[in-house]
Amino acid sequence: MSSHSTPARLLKCWGDEAIVYDTGSGDTHYLKPLTLALYQTCREHPQQTAPEIAALLAQRLNVADTPQFRELAEDVLTDLRNIGLLASP
Repeated sequence: MSSHSTPARLLKCWGDEAIVYDTGSGDTHYLKPLTLALYQTCREHPQQTAPEIAALLAQRLNVADTPQFRELAEDVLTDLRNIGLLASP
């Protein structure tokens, strides 16, 4: 007997935006371009620290890795963790 499992989250992208549907809670989350890029960067580099993720994200978006950008990235990371899309470190 085989068991079929559904993914906990379903991600649907449209260009640089996405919707994430949590099959467990039924919650739906809109990811604007920066949030989606950060989410994807975290998924691609799961062992990186917040400053390393910010640097990778800046590189991915071709923007300067400034203290303000790092603060923004950390705020978005916190938001993604608070809604359960990323595990806390």
